[in-house]
Formats: sequence, structure tokens, C-alpha cells
Amino acid sequence: MSKTIKNIVKWGITAVVVVVSVYLSMREIDFQAFVKEIQSANLWIALLPIPIMLLSHWLRAIRWRTILRPVMEVNSLTNMFSAIMVGYFFNNVMPRGGEIMRPYVYAKREKKSFSTIFSTIVIERLLDVLTLLFLFALALLISKETIMSAMPEEQNWNSFIYILVGGILVVAVCLYPPVMNMLLEKLVKPISYKFYEKLSEIFGKFKQGFRIIQTPSMYARVGLESLGIWACYAIPMYIHFYCFSFSADIHLGITDALFLLVVSGIGVSIAPTPGGVGVFHLVVGTAIMTLYGLTKEQAMAYATVNHFINMMFQIVVGLAFFLRERVVKMPQVDENGELETLTNE
Repeated sequence: MSKTIKNIVKWGITAVVVVVSVYLSMREIDFQAFVKEIQSANLWIALLPIPIMLLSHWLRAIRWRTILRPVMEVNSLTNMFSAIMVGYFFNNVMPRGGEIMRPYVYAKREKKSFSTIFSTIVIERLLDVLTLLFLFALALLISKETIMSAMPEEQNWNSFIYILVGGILVVAVCLYPPVMNMLLEKLVKPISYKFYEKLSEIFGKFKQGFRIIQTPSMYARVGLESLGIWACYAIPMYIHFYCFSFSADIHLGITDALFLLVVSGIGVSIAPTPGGVGVFHLVVGTAIMTLYGLTKEQAMAYATVNHFINMMFQIVVGLAFFLRERVVKMPQVDENGELETLTNE
């Protein structure tokens, strides 16, 4: 019953976020003008970035292989790509569902440790955050006046930076093995020795995925692969500017696409919804309208087309790989943090 209640609460919160964000996005919008903007979009230009989207996910598989190599032998890049696309498919069904499904699918097919593979997903998320911060700094450096004009004047950016750096340090310290071992020893062991042993065993497998941090020679490669991934995310946003007639009146460059990418990444991370529905439209539509003086109908048409093409691509390709993997149920993890079954059914 408690699990049912938990699921009801989770989906209830998700539904509220979707409804509120969609409402705020579409509030005071002229629907006839909005539909007209959608209909006037150049369909061929809208579809043009699909190969770049495919490349971005393939690059993500390559980076994942780089992170996993210090931990285990990687037999097939195709299997990694398949797991990634299945993960994206589930992200469009349930918020963060793909974060579990991706390591589950790969562990099941390759018969590897789920805990170890899942820990590399944590590393990936940290890399994505760092890359987003780098891209934000780059966009700010190139288009500082335009971007800062949309920021609240009273915003204390020094405090924001201190909080961000402090949060990253806290996470890093907690994941540092000696610190984690001490926390388990002092906080968990006195309460339940059996639970302490289980957590210690899980963390022992989990920290194997962090071996890439102990391999400085791989930093440059992982960094370049991360930049390649996010560059392939930004290029479609840039190309989609030219789907609409406003591109003839307002010059929008790749740095503008980078900034919108950062804004969308932060927004969806803070308030995840299935496929980013609602939240993506709200943050991207608001940003492009505020920064470049577009009408709300133009801004929301751009956000809708960009989001729809990305989402449909992930659903169609993800569904194909979902059928390839024959994933019939959500993963079940045993008391040791491993999958109950690693065989295809």
C-alpha cells in the first residue's frame, strides 16, 4: 500500500507540474496566431536535424563506453546505444524512468553488475552538469549584454555561484570512498549492523563506476566527447530558428541556441516531466520571447516544433530498440543492489 501511495503522490506531483507549466506557457496566447505560426513552419528544415540528433545519442554511447572501460570490458557499442535509446523512450513515458531502464537493459543484455553500471550514470549526469555550466559561461562570454538584459538586476550572482560550488563539493565529498565509509560506520552501523553490511556491499560495487575519476589521462577524451554531445544538441535548436519567418527579421546565432539549450537543460532538471512536456515549452518560450522580442505565439511555436521533433524521434527510435531488447517489465533489484534476473525472457 505504501508503494501505491508513493506512486500516486509521484504521479500527482508530475501531473501538477505538467498542467501548471502548460497553463503558464499558453496563458494569454492567441491560439489562432499560434496555430498559424506552426502551420507556416518549414517542415523540411524542421526534419533536417534528425541525423544530428542520432549522432548526439551515438556520441553519448561512445562517452558511456569511455566511462565504463576502466571498470569492465565493453563488448558492443550497439548494445550501449540500444540501452540509451530505450532509456530515452522511457523518459518520455515517466520522468527519470530512463535513468533506471538504461543500466537495467545494458546489465541484462551483457550480464553485468547493475550497481556498477548505474554508478556510471551518476558520473554522466555530473559531466552533463559541468558541460552545461561551461556552455552557459561560453554563451555569456559571447553574448553577455543580451543575456544579462533578461536577468533580474537584483540577482546576487556571487551567492548563486557559492551555493552551486558548495553543493558540488558536498556531493563530491560524500561520494569519496573514505568519507562514505566513515558515514556508514558512524551513522548506520550503530543502528543496524545487517543494514550496514548491505549498504557497504552495494557501495563497494557502486564506487567501481567512479574509476574514471582516478584516470586523469581520460579527462580530455571525456571532456571532448561531452562537448560533442551537447554541440549536437545545440545545432538542431539553431537550425530550427530557420523554420520560421522571424529568422529573417532577427539574427539568431549558435550562441543563442547554446543559451536556450542551457535554459532548457536546467529547467527540465529542476522540474522533470515525461519528455519535458510543459516545462521545456515554458522555459524556452519565455527565454526566447524575453531575450529577442518575439511574440508569445512565435516563441511557443518555436518551442513546440523543436520539442515535438526531438520527442517523436526519441519515441520512434526508442520504441524500435525497446522491441529489440524485449523489455517486458520494470527492473527488480534484489537486497544486494543487483538485478533479480539478467537473462532475456
